[in-house]
Amino acid sequence: MKLINVLLSVMLVSFLFSCSSREVSRIDTKEVVDLSGKWNDTDSRLTAETMVEDVLGRPWLTDFMTSAGKKPVVIVGNIRNKSSEHIVVDVFAKDIERELINSGKVSFVASKEEREQIREERADQQDFSSEETMKKFYREIGADFLLTGIINSVEDKYEGEKVILYQVDLELIDIEKNLKVWLGNKKIKKYIGQGSYAP
Repeated sequence: MKLINVLLSVMLVSFLFSCSSREVSRIDTKEVVDLSGKWNDTDSRLTAETMVEDVLGRPWLTDFMTSAGKKPVVIVGNIRNKSSEHIVVDVFAKDIERELINSGKVSFVASKEEREQIREERADQQDFSSEETMKKFYREIGADFLLTGIINSVEDKYEGEKVILYQVDLELIDIEKNLKVWLGNKKIKKYIGQGSYAP
């Protein structure tokens, strides 16, 4: 009798799970959907747009172009996540890179990892490509500026409600002179909960 009851229970649970349906639909990638309240794609994109607009509007850019007579060459260095949650920093770094390149105001060099892959390909070409098409060594362009930064967060929680502040600090550093030419800061504050607080 116990065995029959167990089997019936298992069958009932299986039936209930098979009856429950899950809906999946495509949405616009620019639509804001904030399910958990954590850092998400919208935060990454909007922060990148705001900070790139700020960095490109500062005096360092015209100062460099006036003295060097060319667009600055930039590389994105380490952006560290020191927040209380897992953030895919590579997505944020690519958002920044995309905004900078698409502005047309700076040139960009490949990252350290990308350069290693390119150098392997260049070395391979020395042995296997025709002399007319193989790419030569020692023609790389060095970056003038390095963009680096930190993502931090501060949380305040009480009885099922939470306020979280994300603070992104970026720095642009002149590689040759070791001078910081720009410091940028962007804050995002979110309320998560079902209390009486109304933003």
